[in-house]
Amino acid sequence: MAMSRRKWNNIIIIACLIMIGTLTMLDNRTSKLPDDALPLFGAENRLTQLQLNDHWLNRSEAGWQCDAQVLNCEQWASTWEALKVSALSAQPELFSAPQELILQVSGADTGLAWQLYPEQGLLRSPAGNWYEIPPSLRHNLQPVIRATAS
Repeated sequence: MAMSRRKWNNIIIIACLIMIGTLTMLDNRTSKLPDDALPLFGAENRLTQLQLNDHWLNRSEAGWQCDAQVLNCEQWASTWEALKVSALSAQPELFSAPQELILQVSGADTGLAWQLYPEQGLLRSPAGNWYEIPPSLRHNLQPVIRATAS
């Protein structure tokens, strides 16, 4: 027995409501910061320089300065400056290659080499400690690079 047009419409409406509910639930879970998330940079150790692969940013008296290829300097700097992380007790399973990240904070003469796994939202400190970046804070960790013609 074939279903009527009205029954098909009801099925489509119910499927849409289920999808909207699922997407709303996922958004609510990923937009909140975990309770154990702490700032990566504090008042005494403010971020002064960052180098991610070949792109850099630097804090000067006039504000943030970036590599000439970086288009979103202020946004990129403010994302890293306000970054919060959660410490992990064990090494996570890795699915991608790391990006080299050099961070320098105020009062330090040299930067520290960290590893960033942007797809998974993971940071590995020079001491080997692992940190997770909450999903809601991952979107601007990478700079927007000026397109070049080849």
